[in-house]
Amino acid sequence: MCEFKLSASLEGHGDDVRGVLFPEPKRILSASRDATVRVWTRVSEHPPKFDDTIASHGQAFVNSIAFLPPFSNYQDGLILAGGKDTVIEVREPGKPPATNAERLLVGHAHNVCSLDVSPDWTWIVSGSWDATARVWSVEKWESVAVLESHEASVWSVLAYDKDTIITACADKLIRVFSPAGKLLRRIKGNTDIVRALCKLPKNHPSEADFASAGNDGIIRLWDIDGRQVAQLHGHENFIYSIASLPNGELVSSSEDRTVRVWRGNQCVQTITHPAISVWTVAVCPENGDIVSGASDRILRVFTREAARQADQQTIQMFEEAVKGSSIPQQQVGEINKEKLPGPEFLTQKSGTKEGQVVMIREANGSITAHTWSMASSQWVNVGTVVDAVGSSGKKIDYLGKEYDYVFDVDIAEGKPPLKLPYNLSQNPYEAATKFLEDNDLPLTYLDEVANFITTNTQGATLGQSSQPSKQAPPGADPWGSESRYRPGNAMQTSSEPALPTERPKLLPQSQYLSIKTGNLKTIQKKIEELNEQLLNSGAKEGTLSQGQISILRSLTTALEKTSLKLASSDPSAEEGVEILAHLLTLWPPANCLPVLDLFRVLAAASPAAASFRTSSSASLVEIFTESGVVSDMQRPNNVMLAVRALANLFETGKGQQLADEKFTEIHKLVQPLCKGNSNRNLTIAVSTLYINYAVLCTSETHKNLPSSLDRAFALLEDLSSLLGAEKDSEAVYRALVALGTFITLGEEAATAAREVYEVPKVLSKVGTTNKEPRIKAVTREIEGLMV
Repeated sequence: MCEFKLSASLEGHGDDVRGVLFPEPKRILSASRDATVRVWTRVSEHPPKFDDTIASHGQAFVNSIAFLPPFSNYQDGLILAGGKDTVIEVREPGKPPATNAERLLVGHAHNVCSLDVSPDWTWIVSGSWDATARVWSVEKWESVAVLESHEASVWSVLAYDKDTIITACADKLIRVFSPAGKLLRRIKGNTDIVRALCKLPKNHPSEADFASAGNDGIIRLWDIDGRQVAQLHGHENFIYSIASLPNGELVSSSEDRTVRVWRGNQCVQTITHPAISVWTVAVCPENGDIVSGASDRILRVFTREAARQADQQTIQMFEEAVKGSSIPQQQVGEINKEKLPGPEFLTQKSGTKEGQVVMIREANGSITAHTWSMASSQWVNVGTVVDAVGSSGKKIDYLGKEYDYVFDVDIAEGKPPLKLPYNLSQNPYEAATKFLEDNDLPLTYLDEVANFITTNTQGATLGQSSQPSKQAPPGADPWGSESRYRPGNAMQTSSEPALPTERPKLLPQSQYLSIKTGNLKTIQKKIEELNEQLLNSGAKEGTLSQGQISILRSLTTALEKTSLKLASSDPSAEEGVEILAHLLTLWPPANCLPVLDLFRVLAAASPAAASFRTSSSASLVEIFTESGVVSDMQRPNNVMLAVRALANLFETGKGQQLADEKFTEIHKLVQPLCKGNSNRNLTIAVSTLYINYAVLCTSETHKNLPSSLDRAFALLEDLSSLLGAEKDSEAVYRALVALGTFITLGEEAATAAREVYEVPKVLSKVGTTNKEPRIKAVTREIEGLMV
């Protein structure tokens, strides 16, 4: 029998494709994390081409999709889609997304991850993270039965026949129900989470009735009474989806980047994709073509019929994309380069089975992966294993300390240059701030000096000499080497340091973090200078009186004397925060940097910042919102200091209470900052804020509250976005600690991280760009929490 070859690539989705259907040769349906459902209509046969229209556009991930064939008043059938918003939306394929849905099925409490339609089209079954499946009447469009007894998320539902429903659950069990909700039997035998089901045709050679698959990478064949008939081995990672072909073969998709075709108990074809995850696969019952949906946002149609195959150029482009794929080393495990065969192996040795993988050490030192194709009797290049490696170098001695760099900085003509020492483990802005303070220079130079550091260390990595390389700078300690946040072992600087066999646990993080160091005299001086400038310009509104200046001086003096920890009875705190709030609302944004800096210190030093309310009962959070300081990305340092202030609230009991009460408002302010920005200090501030929310949600007083899990879901999504865009090692590390701490809330949080927010894929990406031991350690802990 001929192999499947590419027929068409369907591009249009803006995020991972999580669900596909192939109800007829001319129409494909898809659901995506971009919150859309799309209908793809074939407009050309030679070569095959499809145009897409958006059938639905919501606000949250769409993870599951089903189709009711044409009936009664719906001559074009109905699309059913479910996802993160917990609602199952029923729509006609041809209507624009702006029109109202035909029906909205409400009942699930969490993400709807699976849908199926009964063979007689009279009912629909859905599976959800709320540990239930529901049966919905097509006639009444309401829930008529709840299938309970599951102990975890229901990942897949199968309408086996009009009298039988099968469910697959994260508790490792398969259950068989009647449509009325009666549990008929439990089926044991899976060793891990079960996440996919499909009915087998009656002519299947094993005589099994249905198949299951999941996290153990094995496809199991069962009869309806629960007897395991066979196991199909070949996948090397989670199996997300399985479907049956009209001729009795099976097709499956996996985290190992492949779609595999199975005949009997054997894998007969492996189709590697240029993507990390192949989430879903479906079969056209009329012609046996298949469609896959993957993490690279593309649907791909494959066919055995030469007449429906893509032109040679399109097929070659697909093969080149696979060949050019970067494979994270985490997917293939530890590799000893010295023991790998060279390219000659590919012509001298044959594979022993379809899909067998071999690693080759190329002449240039790179490692390529090749898979064996039984049909063509050759090794097929499926990508290059990527793994960055650092190098060690010499330090420079300055004033008795060692640094990676000691720059000469010309501040004034005719004067000797000043020395600017800098370690790659420092934050450029913090190093610049210390340099300005040590040399009594104005903070107006801050951005200029920080940019100078960044420009002149571009490409250097921790542990390198001062010679630039092609790797991006990781940056590390933002607050100074003594106060660096490192709950595990100190960071080593050798090129590939080995992790100790036994490491202290990093998760969950249990202590709140703050960012409160600062030169209070400099801050005070800058506020007074700006106030004087406003007075001289004639802008008297909002300027400080001499009495108010005295209060701020008393405040900064008290902060210095008490090591940034004021007594709750200190009157200067309450008076000072009122003055700062007044300045923040009346001063031009360009003048607010030192105001925000003092606000930041005060938020950690005294409950007065959290307790303060304006005459209109506005708290610090409302003041930040109304002033627009957190959304003013033209002044990222202002935004950064405001977020630091929010993070510092957790240092006091009143602050924790305010942060708890104002979670929704704070999240709305900070969420847009997780989608990528060029200010690493800002990203670190956001990560620190999220760590503190994670500590709060997992505390003894909060960990069992439903709101904590809801918050975890919201912030896991943000953290996944942040980690997907961020390369700085300190920002990444803090984001990982926050993410991992949220996952310790339990199975639901772990499941959400693994499946909806795709944390395994995020960790894989992080691992290719960050090799620090502390990042490796926390990554491994997170992976362990999701097993």
